[in-house]
Amino acid sequence: MTPTRARAGTRSRAVRAAALLTVVMTGVTGCTDEDRQAAEDIVSSATAAVASAAEEKMNQVKDGVNATDNVKAGATGTDGDRTTAEITATNPTDSNADYTVRVNFRDGDGNLLDAVVVSIDGVEPAGSKTSTARSNRTLSGATKAEIQQALRH
Repeated sequence: MTPTRARAGTRSRAVRAAALLTVVMTGVTGCTDEDRQAAEDIVSSATAAVASAAEEKMNQVKDGVNATDNVKAGATGTDGDRTTAEITATNPTDSNADYTVRVNFRDGDGNLLDAVVVSIDGVEPAGSKTSTARSNRTLSGATKAEIQQALRH
């Protein structure tokens, strides 16, 4: 299998897992403790799959330089049924740069809910540019966006 097909398969599994997660969580109300635990296990597995897909996407960046200190996540909001956050990259170099950023969405207890990768291209020297991180699925409750990793390339 080619690397591209392998990456597509990983992303596809992550998307299917997130979709299953939404269906499972919708049906959890009124369930027994065992049913809730089974649903939580599925959620955990789906979240791990999405995080793995995001990590794989970050690993595809060639010649990236750690730029986590140059990228900030804004407060979370919503767009339809998805959680969003404005991500801002500030370029401290003297040439244009592109950024690839992994954003984690966490609940109030710090638990990982979702992970996405955002590209911010063509940030001018000494300039800033924003992009919107959008969750893969519906997230409930208080949610915070954090920068897990940022690469300048």
